[in-house]
This record gives sequence, structure tokens and C-alpha cells, in this order.
Amino acid sequence: MSFMNITEGYEVILPGHGSRPRQVHVFDQRSIDAVDAALAAQRPLLVRGEPGIGKSQLARAVAIHLKRVYVQYVVDARTESRDLLWRYDAVARLAEAQLAGALGKDSKAARERLAVHNYLHPGPLWWAFNWESALSQAGLVEETAPPQDEGEDGLPSHTNGCVVLIDEIDKAESDVPNGLLEALGSGEFMPIGGKHRVVASAKPPLVVITTNNERALPDAFLRRCLVLHLALPEDETELKQFLMYRGSKHFPEADAGVLTKAADLLYADRKQAKDNRHYPLPGQAEYLDLLRAVMVLNKDDPAGQKETLRRIADYALKKHPDAKRGP
Repeated sequence: MSFMNITEGYEVILPGHGSRPRQVHVFDQRSIDAVDAALAAQRPLLVRGEPGIGKSQLARAVAIHLKRVYVQYVVDARTESRDLLWRYDAVARLAEAQLAGALGKDSKAARERLAVHNYLHPGPLWWAFNWESALSQAGLVEETAPPQDEGEDGLPSHTNGCVVLIDEIDKAESDVPNGLLEALGSGEFMPIGGKHRVVASAKPPLVVITTNNERALPDAFLRRCLVLHLALPEDETELKQFLMYRGSKHFPEADAGVLTKAADLLYADRKQAKDNRHYPLPGQAEYLDLLRAVMVLNKDDPAGQKETLRRIADYALKKHPDAKRGP
């Protein structure tokens, strides 16, 4: 049995939104196996790897492929664990309480309106555990459901389950992953001031958590996760082939010589950065950014693409202040 039911090389189109460009995710066998294992074990999937290697994109691609609803949350230094479960709007409640006091309202209806649960906004894990419950709670605070990608077969349905992305958890203090242990372990939690526990629905969510390895994660948290390590090939030939293959999927109209030259430049700059300990290293994201810029500036002129590539490569690949610049 396989939840993914695909093989290596399977492609998923990630639609563009606003300024975000259309992308293509190409599944490798290790990612397919890791997702299958996480779904079978009903455990979060922690995805490790350097920035720009496709950790976040994996979660969105899985959601589109499995026709599951998708929710994401980007962690920062101010994130608290409860933000992933719910957000309490204390400011709105205080404003309404002050207004009620000024108007002399002290009725039972006014007190019921000021109940804490009327000011709770569902967090990503609330949506992931129980979409219907989150939708009902969102209605109380006049909030809409998270927007969804429309695949070839239309919009996904929450009846298929949910994929939730907790992005860059290593940006937060260790009490954030520790604060999620109970919810992730039991598949339920009690919101502050809530009347009922939020319990994972019949089809448990896939929780994908990414880390750039900038900060160690607590052992107790790691034990509750399955872990996928994503890394670019170390061998020069393998790395260039890897990049060119993905470049051709994202930009099928790109000249083969441009794909090759961009891969050569990326490898050289990556090696130089590694030798000089300039981190983060340029990688897949920078390679695709460079190709995207070239194709926008010179889509229909292969000869012009190569000249454009030469002129702009430094801006995509050399980001450290001490990096040696080209002519």
C-alpha cells in the first residue's frame, strides 16, 4: 500500500499566486517514501536541509497531489507554541468590554458576548486537526478559511484530510516545539476558554515541519517525528545533472547551453563559498532564480540568454560580502 502512489520523477505543478511564480515540484523516491511513512505512522515529518532545497515546496506539492487542504505557518523569533493552535484577540475583547461599560451594558447577553471563546482565531493545527470545527470557530471571529491551490481536478476537499506546513521551526525558542508535544502526540488539544476539545478527525493530517538546522531541536520533539534529510549531491557531475534536470522542468523553453552554463557557475560559486566558509551556500533556489531572471529578460533569444546569464549571475549567486565578483 502507498498513500502517494507515485514513482520517482513524478511532477506536480504549483500554481503561482500574486507575485509568487508558478513552480514545478519533482518528487524523488526518498521524499515519497518519507511521506508514506509519516502518513502510515501518523507522525509529523521533520524535513531537514539547507535553505532553498525545496523543503517547504514538498508540503504544498503533497497537498496538491493528495487533493488535501493546505495550511501553512511561517515561524519567527516571536512565535509561541499556542500560535500554532489558536490566537486569542485580547485587544478586541478589551475594546468591546470598554464599549459595553461605557454604554452601561451589564446584561447576561453582554457577558456571554465577552466570553473568551468568542475571540479565538483557529491556528494552523486547529484547521489541520478538525476543519469543520475550525471553520465554525472562524465564523465567530469573521475569519475566512485558508486559501487553497486549485489543481487539475478543482479545489481540494477537507474530507481528504489536511497537510499543514510549520516552516522554519528552528527560528523559534525551544519552548515552541516542546509546547507542541501534547497536541502532536495525542492529536487533540483544549483551546483557552474553549467549550470542547479540538480532536483530529477520522483522517489524521500530515504535519510537515521544516528546519534549516540553525538551532538544535529538543530530543523529546525529535522522538515524535519522522525525519527526512534533503541535500544536494556533493559530486560535481551529479550536482550539475541534478540542477539541469530541475531547471528543464521549470523552464522547458530554456536553451540547453544556458542550463549547463548556469549549473557550471552555481557549482563554482558553491565550491568557492564552501572553501571560504561563506554560509548559506548558493544552491537550488539560487540556480532557479537565475534561470527565471534570464528567461524573463530574454525568453526568445538563446544567444541573448547566455549573454544575460553572464551579466547577472553574480547577483543571484554571490551573496556574501566577501565573495569574489566577476568582471
